[in-house]
Amino acid sequence: MLGLLLQLQVAGDSAAKAINQPTEHSISLWEMASKGGPILIPIFLLSVWALYIFFERLLTIQKLKVDNRFMQQIRDHVFNGNIDAAKAYCRQTNSPIARMIEKGLMRLGKPINEIENAIENAGKVEVFKLEKNLGIMSTIAGLAPMFGFLGTMLGVIKIFYNMAHQASLDQGMIATISEGLYVKMVSSAAGLLVGIIAYSAYHYLNHRIERVINSMEVTAIEFMDLLEEPVKS
Repeated sequence: MLGLLLQLQVAGDSAAKAINQPTEHSISLWEMASKGGPILIPIFLLSVWALYIFFERLLTIQKLKVDNRFMQQIRDHVFNGNIDAAKAYCRQTNSPIARMIEKGLMRLGKPINEIENAIENAGKVEVFKLEKNLGIMSTIAGLAPMFGFLGTMLGVIKIFYNMAHQASLDQGMIATISEGLYVKMVSSAAGLLVGIIAYSAYHYLNHRIERVINSMEVTAIEFMDLLEEPVKS
C-alpha cells in the first residue's frame, strides 16, 4: 500500500512539472516579418533599391576590364604615326581608360601640359560616372536602421499607451505586452540587416572603383611617358 502511494505521488509530481513547464514556440521568418507592421514596407523598398544599385554598378565595373594589350596597341599606332587608328581603337574599346587616352590623342601636337590636363579632366569625368548612385547607397545604409528604430519606438509608445489605460495588469495583459515588444523589435532587426548589407555593398563597390581609378592613373602615366619622345622630335 505504501509503495502504491509513493508511485501515485511521483506520477502526480511528474504531471505537475509537465503542466508548469513552459511550451517552446517557434516562428518562421515570414510570420515574423508579417508582424513587423507597415514600417517594413519602406525598409523593404530600400533593400530592393540598394540591391539594384549594387548589381547595376557591379556589372558596369566588370565591363570596364581592358585588355593588357591595350597600351601596346596604342604605343604601336603612335610610334607608326597612325593617330587616327589609335583614336578608332580607343572608341572601339569603350572604357574609361580608353576614353581618357582618346582625349590625350586628340590634343597631340599641343603642349604636354595641355595634353596632361585634358587626360586629367577626362579622368575626373569618368570617376564621376563610376561613382554614380553610390551616395544613394550610403544614404540607404544609414536610413534603413532609422526606419527600423522608428517602427520599434512607435510600437513601444502604443504598448505603454495601452498600459496607461489598463486598470490592472493581469497575466493576459503581461503576455500581450511581451508579444507586442518582440513584434516591434522586428522592424529594428530588419532595418539593421538592410543597413549592414547596404554598408558592406557600398564599401565593396568603393574598393572596386579604387582599383579602376588606380589602373587609370597608371595608364595615364604610361601614355605621358609614351608621348615624351614623339613630342620632343
